Amino acid sequence: MADSASSADKRFPCPACGADLRFQPGEGRLFCDHCGHDEPLTHGRPASGAISETAFRRGIEDQLPATETEERHLSHCPNCGADVLFDPSVHSTECPFCATPVVADPGLTRRIRPKGVAPFLIPEDAARKAMGAWLGSLWFAPSGLIDYARKGRRLEGVYLPYWTFDADTKSAYSGQRGTIYYTSEQVTVRDGQGRLRNEVRQVQHIRCTPVSGRVKRFFDDVLVLASRALPEQHTSDLAPWDLSRLEPYQPEYLAGFRAESYGVSLDEGMDQARALMDRMIERDVRFDIGGDRQQISTIDTDISGVTFKHVLLPVWSAAYRFRGKSYRFVVNGQTGKVSGERPWSVLKLLVAGIVLAFVIGTALWIAQDPEAARALLDRWTGP
Repeated sequence: MADSASSADKRFPCPACGADLRFQPGEGRLFCDHCGHDEPLTHGRPASGAISETAFRRGIEDQLPATETEERHLSHCPNCGADVLFDPSVHSTECPFCATPVVADPGLTRRIRPKGVAPFLIPEDAARKAMGAWLGSLWFAPSGLIDYARKGRRLEGVYLPYWTFDADTKSAYSGQRGTIYYTSEQVTVRDGQGRLRNEVRQVQHIRCTPVSGRVKRFFDDVLVLASRALPEQHTSDLAPWDLSRLEPYQPEYLAGFRAESYGVSLDEGMDQARALMDRMIERDVRFDIGGDRQQISTIDTDISGVTFKHVLLPVWSAAYRFRGKSYRFVVNGQTGKVSGERPWSVLKLLVAGIVLAFVIGTALWIAQDPEAARALLDRWTGP
């Protein structure tokens, strides 16, 4: 493998005409838009089928070897905060997430190299159709947004940064198991005429028993978004991701695409992963306690063997500007699932409100004076 800097900035000229090749989604090939030449991409998956993990401690203590880091040109978007990786020949462009003009930082920044990449499976035309259908289905959207969807504007293919974490956990807990039981008891109730009377009813009780125990779980590939450019809701809506399709990182997968560098540090990512693990461990504890109700007093978790990977996952991105504000749309590059922000048309909302008020007012008037409503209807319909 080439050194980190040259590998990161490598371009792929077409052997037939010299134009840049780009990765062809879903086909695993490099393609030349200029002359039509294509060539297969050599996959680098190891014989074991697994992409190697790195010890978490080495990552946060800056003990990674040079082969696991790289120096890159970055551009920090002043609007959404995305750190987009730049080709050294490009000096300015628009942010793929919010369409804000950005200028490349001439300096180099050392980053942890991606270990894996999930190549694009959905081509741009399919992603555009999915996004157009989603935009066209929005109620009370501005007419300009519908036109945007119909015109089929070009989408930007971007790889989003993620961390994945593996960990072995053992948890000791204490709490109480609640068991529901019923007793027959005489109670005083008031009947429909307001008179008091006695009757026998089944009354629910809960019998609590102190419990303690241990649970253990191995966590494999806990996925944490390492980008600050998109709202968490957008990326959550794009899930699930098929991590079985991860390939060992090769710069050829990024040919013709852009990639965002991670904005969430490794230790911040681990904090988020630990929160996800803790929720799963709590669910395991409740299952282990059993009974009808569970009350957890303490959970003490020992975590060991923590490893991580930096991976890139594919999205098609577009930004639409309406009245000075940017709205972002993203499409899962594996599945075609769409998520995004949407503007509202004030005029359409106002018209809808007037129509709704008219319908409600008419319904109330008919309910209050059906004879007058019937007479008016007879006048409209005629003999």
